Amino acid sequence: MDRTDKQLVVDGFREFAAGNIDVLRTLLHENFIEHSPGNKSGRDEFIEFITTAPVAGAALDLARVIAEDDYVVLHYRMSPGGDEPDVAVVDIWRLEDGRIIEHWDVVQPVPEADRIPNGMF
Repeated sequence: MDRTDKQLVVDGFREFAAGNIDVLRTLLHENFIEHSPGNKSGRDEFIEFITTAPVAGAALDLARVIAEDDYVVLHYRMSPGGDEPDVAVVDIWRLEDGRIIEHWDVVQPVPEADRIPNGMF
């Protein structure tokens, strides 16, 4: 894993979190493969899908980054706002030639603080 892959994903996450959805056009491989249920594969199809997904308008707070070989893993809190509960997200990205080629995620609602005495983040 090239250290630049980790920085590429972190920088892209920060751009996306700041509202720049177009950053995905430079990050995602044209033949992007999506493994999460309901999400679309293909760079253009995924970007079209993500534009209307809750993550696009949510506040994203990055908690940790793990990188090994061709994989970069992000663990963060997604706060959709309004009455929607916060969500803990783990994104797993696989890179190939400096572009994201595959994605998996694990999403879990953040329970009330008294149910998680050691915290989720």
